[in-house]
Amino acid sequence: MKTFGLLLALLVTEIAFCQSGKKLFKTIGGKAVFEVADKNLYIFESGMMIDADGSPKAYHKDNRVALDFLANAGKPGNWWALVTDTGKRDGQPVTQSSGDPAPGYYISMTSLANGAKKTTDPSRYVNSSGVPYIAIPPKFSASFKLGDIALVVNKKNGKRCYAIFADTGPANKIGEGSVFLAEKLGIVSNPKRGGTDKKVVYILFKKSGTGKVLSNEEIESKGKARLSDAEIEDLIK
Repeated sequence: MKTFGLLLALLVTEIAFCQSGKKLFKTIGGKAVFEVADKNLYIFESGMMIDADGSPKAYHKDNRVALDFLANAGKPGNWWALVTDTGKRDGQPVTQSSGDPAPGYYISMTSLANGAKKTTDPSRYVNSSGVPYIAIPPKFSASFKLGDIALVVNKKNGKRCYAIFADTGPANKIGEGSVFLAEKLGIVSNPKRGGTDKKVVYILFKKSGTGKVLSNEEIESKGKARLSDAEIEDLIK
């Protein structure tokens, strides 16, 4: 019965969206993602999980002082979110030195990075605490890649923020953003106990970035160039 109910809900949602020019693209974790071909974008509604990756204080051997639980960065033999001494997942995590932003904390990575900087430089990665970014499952779409731009809207309070696609998340979940993005949207931004389970709309602009890390000003400028306020309101109503 649960499976039937989910399918019925998705069907009803698809019919409603198609009436406004939206066509079902795929379903991830029970969330329908739609394509709006004439506006060159994808759109979906979900909640928001908080991604701390890239923040200098994201992870520490002592969970009490870190933004997030170390388990969310991996485990011995398989560190997917930390820089290691071998550059591979089975290496030992590298801690920041006295000249880094957060000495003693681990160096946390994001999928999008500044290739001109060393892998052991914390500023190589996109800082969750200072940059509005989203995390999207790997292989989501060939038309929406790392470095592309999105508009994220909190329907509960009407707040909006442009963001960059800077990290990859779980393959079977969708709806994840940085600490900074959550703050801008009025969502509890604590990675350990924050986030929200509904009423967040993500508008993903196809082929909108440069494939590189951008400043917050560049993210907003590129995002604003894609849609008018009237178009945004029509999409999220």
